[in-house]
Amino acid sequence: MSSLRLVARNEWQLMRRSRVAQIAIALLLVLAGIAAITSIAHRNANDDLRARFQAQANSEFDGQPARHPHRMVHYGHFVFRPLPPLAAFDPGVDAFTGSTIFLEGHRQNSANFGDVRQSSLLARFGQLTPAFVLQALAPLVLIFVGFGLIAREREAGTLRLLTASGASPGAILGGKALALSGVAALMLIPAGLALLWMMAAEGAGAVAAGSLLLGYATYLAVWVAAIAGVSAIASTPRAALIALLAMWAVATVLLPRVAPEAALSVDPLTTKLETDIAIQRELREIGDSHDPDDPHFEEFKTSVLQEYGVDRIEDLPFNYNGLLAMEGETLTSSLFDQYAARETAQEKRHAAIVTSFGVISPTIALNRLSITLAGTGMDGHRRFLEQAEAYRFAIVQQLNQLQAEAVTFADDSTRNSDPVAGRRVRIDPEHWHEVPDFTYRGATTGERLQAAAAPALILLFWLLVAGLFLREARNYVLGAH
Repeated sequence: MSSLRLVARNEWQLMRRSRVAQIAIALLLVLAGIAAITSIAHRNANDDLRARFQAQANSEFDGQPARHPHRMVHYGHFVFRPLPPLAAFDPGVDAFTGSTIFLEGHRQNSANFGDVRQSSLLARFGQLTPAFVLQALAPLVLIFVGFGLIAREREAGTLRLLTASGASPGAILGGKALALSGVAALMLIPAGLALLWMMAAEGAGAVAAGSLLLGYATYLAVWVAAIAGVSAIASTPRAALIALLAMWAVATVLLPRVAPEAALSVDPLTTKLETDIAIQRELREIGDSHDPDDPHFEEFKTSVLQEYGVDRIEDLPFNYNGLLAMEGETLTSSLFDQYAARETAQEKRHAAIVTSFGVISPTIALNRLSITLAGTGMDGHRRFLEQAEAYRFAIVQQLNQLQAEAVTFADDSTRNSDPVAGRRVRIDPEHWHEVPDFTYRGATTGERLQAAAAPALILLFWLLVAGLFLREARNYVLGAH
């Protein structure tokens, strides 16, 4: 048996006899198991609730009585974002962004009902999920188990005995790191079992789940190398523990909170109130379809009359009010899309800045990789917003077209003064069944892998740096500074 494996086996025996190591590892495994079970249950309950509410919203929309089509435009509709299967592993930004949008004519509403807005402030400091356990708690346990790997041996004076038995400094350090890697692998077991369950029961993609587990294994390998290297360089176990705890605090607590603030300071966000005011100002400039004397829509009416070769809108072969509503919705939706595109571009710049902080914090790199592969990052939220807006525009225009085709201009113009006309403009409610249901389409595995390329490369960079650091630390095993 090689000296490296002998050192590793001896270290495992020491860990088994260490009450601190046993308790720390056992607690982490229990926490990881509880996190996996509760997170899966929470995700499934939330997803079922959203599906039930979506079915209820669809049923209530289809079950509306005979109405004027434009009344249905303002009646509106609710759409809910379903949760991806891997949200049980890493919920990402879902708790902060909201899960439902109210769709109505002439407006583009934001998502509402995020869990954080409805729960205590404790929800803002991290949920107990497999991702949180491995990102924040697992490195901490590895530190308490492994901070004395080499420093303890040096302080006890047993390193010389190991070298006298034929073990080289590289074999000693490698064996210690191998033993700690076994502990890290043990920590991954609950997460691996949770991912297998998500693949089998929830339909999570094997490639995405496997890539996720590989990312976390790489992250823990970085910490193993850092812990073993620091323990080799530090003069005492106490110095090693203090240095490693400082590294953990900066990498997992401080920098993940500093990075978003840095992105905001570089590229400040416009508040929702400022955006709403700007949109309303531009809406007044482009025209108001409800104002018969508006210059833009007066010109639009003239062009329509010329196109159909008539002198009056009463002579058009359709209800002009419906066509007017369609034109107004096209203009307002175009403006909404412009502002949404600007906001999306800014969010992408912020995400790039935060990802770049992964160069100084492997936790940030892993977090970006994790939420991207799980489909729970801002990319997934933006996809929901974009698809919901496209759906809103489609159903509003479908209802406006019904106004143009199923309601006469004469009845439409006199519906408020003539009770008979008011009854005739209420069309058959069967038309509401023709409006398609909303279907959210998440990113494909290929799209998620492509989006995760940048944080994955940063994580591999950290693995390379950790490996080089561990290699250099061999020179310090015997105290040769």
